[in-house]
Amino acid sequence: MSQSQDVVIRPLMPADRESWEVLWRSYLDFYQSKLDPAQFDYTFERLSQPDYASMFGFVAQCQGKLVGLVNCINHDHGWHMRQVVYLQDLYVDDSARKLGIGQKLIEAVYAYADENDKANVYWMTQTTNHTARKLYDRVGQTTNFMKYVR
Repeated sequence: MSQSQDVVIRPLMPADRESWEVLWRSYLDFYQSKLDPAQFDYTFERLSQPDYASMFGFVAQCQGKLVGLVNCINHDHGWHMRQVVYLQDLYVDDSARKLGIGQKLIEAVYAYADENDKANVYWMTQTTNHTARKLYDRVGQTTNFMKYVR
């Protein structure tokens, strides 16, 4: 990969299933996570269907190959009268790093939020994910909130 100008950011489509899975597995490997294979089908089906309003995804394509993904969830929020967008997963293949693709994917989510009247976009990352945080510090604002889970 040589030029970020050759990159096309577009909505995820049903025909992207195999390539999307390769990227999402790499993303999950980075976070040392494993999911049931049925979860791949469940998630992809929702992300790739334009009439499923709760989830959507974009991919980055370069020279006919998918090299990045972003998976998002639209949801109601107790502090906003409009829905918000949770940018749940963002991944760029190692072969396409340093081309600005991560930023282009986030900007596509921002554009989607603006075009669809969403109140805001938010995401989380591990505090140790220093490479991603360099990008996130440029395109977003940090908060003082910690995530807790059951």
